[in-house]
Amino acid sequence: MRRVFSPPGADDLIQLLRAWRFWVLGAIVGALAGAALFYVVPPPYRARATVLVDFHLEQAWPENTDREQFYYLEREARKLQAVAMSDATLAAVANRVPDVTIRQMRLGKLQLGQPGYGGWHFYAQDSDAQKAVSLAAAWAQAFTSQVKSQVSGASAGGLEPYITVDAAQTTDIQADRSPGLAAYVLAGALVLLALAAFGILFVDTKT
Repeated sequence: MRRVFSPPGADDLIQLLRAWRFWVLGAIVGALAGAALFYVVPPPYRARATVLVDFHLEQAWPENTDREQFYYLEREARKLQAVAMSDATLAAVANRVPDVTIRQMRLGKLQLGQPGYGGWHFYAQDSDAQKAVSLAAAWAQAFTSQVKSQVSGASAGGLEPYITVDAAQTTDIQADRSPGLAAYVLAGALVLLALAAFGILFVDTKT
């Protein structure tokens, strides 16, 4: 216990440097363990579709201050996020993709990637690659249809009529494991490397 709570000194650094072989071995073992975990318990596939969103600030606020424009962007972005996760949008997705419920989509199967001005990324994940692709594409298309419908019939409290949306990427989408093999290997190596360092510093092998 005295070794654990004692302040580090030059001898500790020297001890760490001398044990570089143990460090390397720990990193290798950790990387192999991470790779093994990736193949034994693989993460789900993740696919991404993209929709271009234009708020048309020059039309909505032609003579107003930056502060008012920022408020306008923030307000309308929140409305669009609500549309993306609305019952109508998710119900349209469920109608296009079998064996998926609105509850599953809201519990993490669908994720919206930091929406703002420009490209909005619609992520979907599933253990089946093709299903992840279908979900991402269906979600982006359903969102685009809902926004266009609401903008064309804009009323008080709804979306501004200046907003335009266009599905930029809903076909030829690729699905990849997320996180990937490299992340598992790196995480395993870092964990074993840290454990090796703690072992060198805190385990007194002197008798």
